[in-house]
Amino acid sequence: MTSLPSNDPSSALRNQLNHLLDQLPDLKNGALIQQVLASTLHLANGEIDRLDWKILSAALQDMAGGFQVFYPYRHTRKISIFGSARIQPDSPEYQLAADFARCVTAQGFMVITGAGGGIMQGANEGAGTERSFGLNIRLPFEQGANPYIQGDPKLIDFKYFFTRKLFFLKESDALALFPGGFGTHDEAFECLTLCQTGKSQPLPLVLVDKPGGDYWLEWDAYIQKHLLKRGLISPDDRSLYTLTDRVDVACEAIASFYRVYHSCRYVGPKLVLRLNFELSDLEVEQLNALFSDILVKGQIIKSRALPEEGKDETLDLPRLLLYFNQRDQGRLYQMIAAINEMGPPPEAAHPERK
Repeated sequence: MTSLPSNDPSSALRNQLNHLLDQLPDLKNGALIQQVLASTLHLANGEIDRLDWKILSAALQDMAGGFQVFYPYRHTRKISIFGSARIQPDSPEYQLAADFARCVTAQGFMVITGAGGGIMQGANEGAGTERSFGLNIRLPFEQGANPYIQGDPKLIDFKYFFTRKLFFLKESDALALFPGGFGTHDEAFECLTLCQTGKSQPLPLVLVDKPGGDYWLEWDAYIQKHLLKRGLISPDDRSLYTLTDRVDVACEAIASFYRVYHSCRYVGPKLVLRLNFELSDLEVEQLNALFSDILVKGQIIKSRALPEEGKDETLDLPRLLLYFNQRDQGRLYQMIAAINEMGPPPEAAHPERK
């Protein structure tokens, strides 16, 4: 068998792969890495087009860059801010985005924008470069990143909208939408769809307009007239978002969502709600009285971390367990709001770490 020259790229790749395969049993996520390699081999042994391989390669490069940039900040809460790139810096909407970003960063959040102009630039300006991320999309007709994120290591360039959107939603603990065009509405409905179907973690979503503005009011009127009245959404689905024309109300909607509620996950069929503070027995009784309709069986009960949660970083937090029907997401948001009105007095600051 002819040996490959040492400078041959395939020889270097073979050595890297052999080294990785030897290490797999001891790697923290070895089983998942093995699945990725097996999926790639399955495709390589089958028949797909060259374009399919180009899409796969570029998408993986997009995701690899995003994972690496966000990893050091994985315990810091973040908020994605969406809005038009065409809004001018002297407009009230621009100033509103800057003021909102200052407010949420003061609460401990970092800000994620699309790195462009308009609302995105205002948000990066308000947050400051140190507390900002920019997820830029490479387009032939748009200018580059705005000056408040340009050149920062937390600026990521994406080829595809779908990989970029993945990081907006995966990394966010809250979402804020300001007036915008097709892209803003695409992001709004994508976020709402994932919240409504339970494909995202519960998180606060605020629709913010300038004082006295009717942009989101008219949007909401459309939702009620054409979706709600025709039975295409549930009345409780409107609990998934908050409309306001005030920065303080928008910031409070974000902060209050994590006052008592911390996060959640499923362990088998059980929904585990992690809390910053333990609720009293009486408060849990009140939750059962108010929200028994979303349970498929049993009751809401207090718990500590379950054995199945392994080395979860929230092991010390108290929990609530329930058999949620996984359908009535709007009601789940209402229950989280009720939980956030319980516990210690509101002066207790919400944690910025997750």
